[in-house]
Amino acid sequence: MRLSVIVSTYNKPRDLERVLWGYAAQTRRDFELLVADDGSGPETEAVIDRVRREGGLETVHVWHADRGFRKSEIMNRAVVASTGDYLLVTDGDSIPRADLVATHYDLAEPGKYLAGGYLKLPGDVSEAITPDDVRAGRFVDLGWLRARGWRPGRRALRLVRSRALAAALDRLTPTQPLFAGNNASVWREAMLAVNGFDMEMGYGGLDRAVGYRLVNLGIKGKQVRHRAVCMHLHHERPYKRPEVMRRNREILEGIRRTGQVRAVRGIAELGVDASLRVVRG
Repeated sequence: MRLSVIVSTYNKPRDLERVLWGYAAQTRRDFELLVADDGSGPETEAVIDRVRREGGLETVHVWHADRGFRKSEIMNRAVVASTGDYLLVTDGDSIPRADLVATHYDLAEPGKYLAGGYLKLPGDVSEAITPDDVRAGRFVDLGWLRARGWRPGRRALRLVRSRALAAALDRLTPTQPLFAGNNASVWREAMLAVNGFDMEMGYGGLDRAVGYRLVNLGIKGKQVRHRAVCMHLHHERPYKRPEVMRRNREILEGIRRTGQVRAVRGIAELGVDASLRVVRG
């Protein structure tokens, strides 16, 4: 099995740098990393090149011109460009714990997708994390986090180091294993079967639509939120629009109501984009 990590990004080079260093620091390194870039400027390209050079990551930069929100399209382009038979999808603001890739490798199962977990960090702690903190693993150390004023409460259970305890917590949690775009994995064949991400949708719910279609296809979710962990950096969402969210909810409700298994406009409907660049290194 070969695993491809797909990281979405748009004009957040500092966040992306810390995320990429998180993948450079993984305990298991036999994966390719694709950056699905929705039209970022040259600062993002410079970050990718630097971490590729200094961290030794096998990276693929999949970029198209900025023509508004086209995350679904660039994610689909990255799926097409990937060479793995198993896909881990995540975001450029979600720093992986060092065992994230190994955990997705180990827990992958036929007929299942994995629903990983994350902890949302407050703004001041997010700002405090440096690339050195990521490389050293301090950003997931509870003592280090508490020393910077964060009190995670019961959420600290998602950072337990005991694999047996984490597995037990995953069995006991009432939280449903939803396909979340910052930490979920699935077989590439299944992603192609549901036609990838829905290009009819704007911000909000793109990942959930994939998950609903996978379930309709017979691919069940497997809860791994305490075993596969990333830390979500704080950011505002000025692009969140009520009318788009409302439309997305209608699409999601339709998928569940009708049992739809394929995106109407997804991977199979990708056309030619003269701006597209796929740079491997």
